[in-house]
Amino acid sequence: MSETALLGGANLLAIGDGSAEGWELLQFRDAKLLGAGIWEISTRLRGQAGTDAFIPEVWAAESVVVLLDGAASQVDLPPSARNQMRYWRIGPALRSPDDPSYRALSGAYRGAGLRPWTPCHLSVSGNRISWIRRTRIEGDGWEGPDVPLGEAREQYAARLVRNGAILLEAVLDAPQWNVPAESWNAAVSGGAFAVEIAQLSEVFGAGPHARMVING
Repeated sequence: MSETALLGGANLLAIGDGSAEGWELLQFRDAKLLGAGIWEISTRLRGQAGTDAFIPEVWAAESVVVLLDGAASQVDLPPSARNQMRYWRIGPALRSPDDPSYRALSGAYRGAGLRPWTPCHLSVSGNRISWIRRTRIEGDGWEGPDVPLGEAREQYAARLVRNGAILLEAVLDAPQWNVPAESWNAAVSGGAFAVEIAQLSEVFGAGPHARMVING
């Protein structure tokens, strides 16, 4: 596997706990067979497709791994089907759905593919906070001044948090927040707190929060 192929999206797999949204997507360049059913993968690109916000420190030994080789594709559902209970039967395509080999599955899904990605590169200068927007669609192009928005409009949920309590919050339409000086000084004088920023989607809601701790 060449590095060019890796950067082009090859060798993509999902690892997770089996729940609807508990997955990390990652790519790998090298794979080495260590024993029966045991592989070592290296030269990895982790947290692909916005799943960097959900990477645990260590995946448990019983985690599920699925190689995304194109055999499985995403179910195409209308927006009206989000959060609606749906019922599935899964089994071999050559057998009837009432065959004992099939198993039943049901669930209501939020449509995690519509979830905004975490903003990056949070920066603080005085009481001004800035960050860089990411996109979940067509983000590999370098022709324009910025990547496509991917949402109906640009909006962010911003907040200052200390020990789980929200000190101040705002909804912004640009990747910066000029915190009122009085509120900022009050937060700084109270000890350590965090700045948390999430991009908003009119369809999905808030994406994961990027977080920066301010020591005061």
